[in-house]
Amino acid sequence: MFRTTSTFVITAILAISIAYPQSTEKLRKEADRLADQVEPKAIEWRHHIHENPELSNREYETAKYISAHLRSLGLDVQTGVAHTGVVGILKGARQGPVIALRADIDALPVPERVDLPWKSKAVGVYNGAEVPVMHACGHDTHVAILMGTAEILTAMKDDLKGTIKFIFQPAEEGAPAGEAGGAKLMVEEGVLKNPDVDVIFGLHIWSTTEVGKIGYKPGGAMAAVNSFTIKVKGKQTHGSTPWTGIDPIVTSAMIINGLQTIISRQTALTKEAAVISVGSIHGGLRSNIIPEEVIMVGTIRTLDYDMRTKIHADIRRVATSIAKSQNAEAIVTIDEGVPITYNDPALTEKMLPSLQAAAGLENVILWKAITGAEDFSFFQEKIPGLYFFIGGMPKGMNPEEAAPHHTPDFYVDDDGMKLGMRAFSYLVFDYAEMFGTRKP
Repeated sequence: MFRTTSTFVITAILAISIAYPQSTEKLRKEADRLADQVEPKAIEWRHHIHENPELSNREYETAKYISAHLRSLGLDVQTGVAHTGVVGILKGARQGPVIALRADIDALPVPERVDLPWKSKAVGVYNGAEVPVMHACGHDTHVAILMGTAEILTAMKDDLKGTIKFIFQPAEEGAPAGEAGGAKLMVEEGVLKNPDVDVIFGLHIWSTTEVGKIGYKPGGAMAAVNSFTIKVKGKQTHGSTPWTGIDPIVTSAMIINGLQTIISRQTALTKEAAVISVGSIHGGLRSNIIPEEVIMVGTIRTLDYDMRTKIHADIRRVATSIAKSQNAEAIVTIDEGVPITYNDPALTEKMLPSLQAAAGLENVILWKAITGAEDFSFFQEKIPGLYFFIGGMPKGMNPEEAAPHHTPDFYVDDDGMKLGMRAFSYLVFDYAEMFGTRKP
């Protein structure tokens, strides 16, 4: 698992100056010129994808659309990766590292309320039910940005060092019940191999951040997410004589209150934020029957690996101890979940000038951590990675009036995409310059 700065790549970064030569500045200027040319096409791609969204592991037409574009550029294209993923490989003319750029491609079971000419009217099947489908998290822009970046870098391949892998990932929002998918499955299927990837960069457009801005955070940028289930087993009895049974409902209420003290009284919150939330509780059928068991489910969000381990242990301890005190039994299950989206601090520091050059020094902002999760973290467990955020809110808009992600009113402006293409391109040029002697 990659979580430290002990590998060759990061050690080497620390030893190399960030003073980029004049040749890199020429590459940036050429990328800017090409980004101006590609932007109208990227907007068209975005509108098409937005109007035709597909749910996780069902991105069949989206994958065809992406692969057709990559093949038109002459790239080596792999399809069917982790069900519907697409990978394009571009070999530069000069020796250098293998750099991966990633975009997620799936949509959500959300109805769209924003009145757009390219509004989604699509429907799909989610967990057996027919649902409206919408790109309510901006993945349509991510796809268009990476397609545009592929076109820019392909046009510049004679001046490129190394190899670029364009990874279009399905199922970031989570595979359907009973299916594998997303970044984890891509890693298992070898997406970071043949050729072996040295570093990976990813981005997310943000609906409450103004167009032209970039947000970043070293270390834990987005939270690990783990779901938990607590089954509380008691002894069923008549509601009029609770002393003849063991009440799992009262015990569950005590456990829920106890779980909150883990965060408020037992966790060092000045280090990183953490969240425990119970989202569902079920038990009993009638008003006059104390049931035999109660099942509750919830979510855990953590931003530090040691804190995650401790909090998971605390949940088991608190739940089982409280249950025991009531002569009940608590069985705690915590799933594997999604790891912390962890931006290696050394890599982040060295690539920060690239983001500042793309957006302007004053437009690159150090963010607080986000307790939402991102399965980009599965790539970062294996290799160094940097995940950052670009603004999608129209300029001059009040952030408090901008709809959040995963809602029917979600909206991001087309004008945010060109910065994404520039940032990706600059990261490629600058990282390759650091490792220009490495073979692809």
